[in-house]
Amino acid sequence: MTAGITVDLSDPVPPFEQIRRQLSSLIAVGVLAPGSRLPTVRSLAADLGIAAGTVGRAYKELEQSGLIESRRRNGTVVVGPPPAPHGTVRSDAAVMAAVDDLLRTAREAGIGDDTLIDLVRGRLTSKLDS
Repeated sequence: MTAGITVDLSDPVPPFEQIRRQLSSLIAVGVLAPGSRLPTVRSLAADLGIAAGTVGRAYKELEQSGLIESRRRNGTVVVGPPPAPHGTVRSDAAVMAAVDDLLRTAREAGIGDDTLIDLVRGRLTSKLDS
């Protein structure tokens, strides 16, 4: 499970937020389906080489947003993505296809993962400012 979760300690985004964002995205696109068990806080923290409290905070925020649920005997499980607003249709498949196209195009152009992520972050920031 941790193969998809990484923490970049040089990133200005706090580690708990990096974890929260990544898990939220994995849930939203269906990679982590409802009922999927997440690793324990201690296990994920050990795998990522960070403090357990950092992972705990990410899990707490995900639980508050209704994406995961902590159950005593079953551990922490994915509840599911938030429902689409009334009258709209979720387009996760279309978004995933667009992401796949972006990755394929970037690979063909010789753009590395870190550069691609920086490009996407830059575009997101410029779109938020306008």
